Formats: sequence, C-alpha cells, structure tokens
Amino acid sequence: GPELETLRSTEVAVLPKDETWPFLLRFPISAFGMCLGVSSQAMLWKTLESEPSTKFLHVHPATNHVLWWISVALMVVVSITYLLKVVFYFEAVRREFHHPVRVNFFFAPWIACLFLVKGVPHPVWEIHHAVWYVLMAPILCLDLKIYGQWMSSGERRLSKVANPSNHLAVVGNFVGALLGARMGLRELPIFFFAVGLAHYAVLFVTLYQRLPTNVQLPKELHPVFFLFVAAPSVASMAWTRISGEFNDGAKLLYFISLFLYVSLVVRVNLFRGFRFSLAWWAYTFPMTSVALATVLYASEVDNVLTRSLAVGLSGIAVVTVTGVLATTMYHAFLRKDLFPNDVSIAITRRRPKFSKILAHLRSSSSDVKELVLSIPNFSSNSKQGAYCDDAGSIYKTRGSVGESTVAQGHGRAKC
Repeated sequence: GPELETLRSTEVAVLPKDETWPFLLRFPISAFGMCLGVSSQAMLWKTLESEPSTKFLHVHPATNHVLWWISVALMVVVSITYLLKVVFYFEAVRREFHHPVRVNFFFAPWIACLFLVKGVPHPVWEIHHAVWYVLMAPILCLDLKIYGQWMSSGERRLSKVANPSNHLAVVGNFVGALLGARMGLRELPIFFFAVGLAHYAVLFVTLYQRLPTNVQLPKELHPVFFLFVAAPSVASMAWTRISGEFNDGAKLLYFISLFLYVSLVVRVNLFRGFRFSLAWWAYTFPMTSVALATVLYASEVDNVLTRSLAVGLSGIAVVTVTGVLATTMYHAFLRKDLFPNDVSIAITRRRPKFSKILAHLRSSSSDVKELVLSIPNFSSNSKQGAYCDDAGSIYKTRGSVGESTVAQGHGRAKC
C-alpha cells in the first residue's frame, strides 16, 4: 500500500529524489498532529485546575492561559501554511487525501479546534452553540466520505486500508460529543457518540485481526499505534458529560483505554530503532487523553491510588509533550531535516513504453487474422494443405518484419 514510504516496482517518483523540493510540497497534513498534542495539554491543565481530585496540586490558571495561547499560535501557523499548500499545490493535497494514512489527518484540524474551545481559559462570556455546529460540519462530511469508503469502496474498504491512524476518523466524533454535552446540547452529541462507537467497534476488530489484505506499517510510523488508546479514553469522557456522571459505561471505556495503554508501554521493542519524525506526535495526544480520563475517574473514585494514578499519568503526558516539542524544534531549526522530501505522495504508476504497446497490438491483430483464416479450412485435408502453404508465406513475411517466433512455430506445428 502507499502507506509504505517506498515505491513499488510499478511506480516511479514524479519529482527528483536528489533535490530538495519546495517547502510547501514537503509540509504534510500530519503536521496538524502538533496542534493536537499541544492543544490537548491546554485542556489537561485546565482539568487539573478544576477537578476535585487534583485540587491539592494547586495548579495556577496562568499555566492553562500560556498553553492555550501557544496552541492558538501554533494552530494559526500550521493552518496558514497548509492553506498555502492547498492554493499552490492542490494536486499534492489531493494525493494526501487518497493516501490511506494521511487521509485520517484531515480530521486533525477540526479536532484540535474542538480542543481549543474545550480548553479555553474560563471565558467571561458563554461560547455560542454556533461554534460547535461550524466545527462539527466538516467532521460530519468527512465521516460520510470515509465511512462510506470503508463500507463499499473496493480499493479503500476498511479490510484493505485499516491502520492505527484510522482512529483519528473516530476520535473526532467523541471529541465533538464531549464538547457538545459540555455546552448543554443533548441530541446531537448522542448522535455523534453513537456513530463513533459503532465504527470504533468495527475498526477495533479489524485492526486486531490483521487481515491478509492489510499491509504492515513501516517502522517509522509505529508511534501511531498509540492512537489505540485515544478513542476509548475520549469516549469515556464524552459519555461522562452526556450522562452527567462517571458511571459504569464510562468506566468500561476507561478501563479498555487503560489496558491498551499498559499493553503498548510494555512493548518497548515496538517503539525503538527508528529516526525522529512528525509521527512521534502520535504519542502525545493519546497519553494526554488517558491522563484526562484518569483525572475524571479519580474524581468519581477518590482515593490515594486513583489520585496517584492521575498525577502519574499526567506527569508522563507532560514530559512526553515537552520532549517531543523540544525535539521537533531541534530538528526544525537546527538540523533542518524535519520536513524531508515527501516521497509517498510524489508517485505515479509506471506506464509501459509505446514500443511495447505497439508490439502487443501487432501480436494481437496477427492472432485474430490466424483465427479467421483457420476457421473455413477445417473441412478438407487439401484445403488444409493449401492453408499451410499460405500460412508459411505469411509467417515468412512476418519474420521479415520481426514478428513473434512463437506464433511462427505454432503455425508450422499445425501444418
């Protein structure tokens, strides 16, 4: 599949590999993963400040303010850059949309905006419901497009393109349901939660099965396996806001996310031995989401163990985001290798040369002529002998113009 960052034998690169491409061509849609990681941190610190289970930390509101404004600035920069790519290199954007991994990151800008609205520092005015409708409209359109392909499209059905990044196509529904319920809406948050839950169940089973039609992800994309944790943890928070309490349904989803988190952490070999890239931001958002869910769970089941778990997972998420952000800045501004040539979108199928096509057409037309000549000559041996003489002269003529020797042998065998 194209998610492998190497070309097939039937594909060639459109752009030269030995030259550095223009920056906009090298700027992928997955850059919005940075916005997801930082904006979710703003939401985490706001939750640490307001939830009863973490009141003893005495988190200052300024932390949430600083992180929120950093998230807004990052979102503006990344959005403007990618909009310029849409204007000047629309074909590259179209190829990303048809890429089985990149297409899921088209949900990321809208999820990041939902995080920003959810993490806004204690507004003095109430956020209007129209903001939620505006942000959820693109997610609904993408749902209809992507889920429809999963169900009915031949080359893009889920059994062929399933990979961990597909969780982003599900998480958007849960984040929307979380924010909508927080803003006082009722029916539509339940609708998006139901849609997300149904497709999450199908995706979860498909990814666990690892069907033969699935292509294994390259090692550089292994961080996206942490997206397994994101969907159930955000779903548990969404159901908590919809139902008004951290009930058994929310606990069920939370325990699934906690188990997946631990099962991935203990598999150290799966996440080492590859160079840094933007894919590392896939660690940040899932770790922050499970920390958020743990803080809410600790507020419902308040004891030393749950508080320690909430503080521990929040600390791991903060350290992870800080480390990945620092490494990103190092590769972007010092080593200047954060955005290499994007080979995965600059590919085309290798077409056969014109001479081969012409030879194939000549061979096909010759076979048709032989078939037409042979049909009326099955009745008598004398006619068959005459046909052999004619066929011999035909093959002799063909041999003079360099036609297939296999066809000549076939004709002589009939004679």
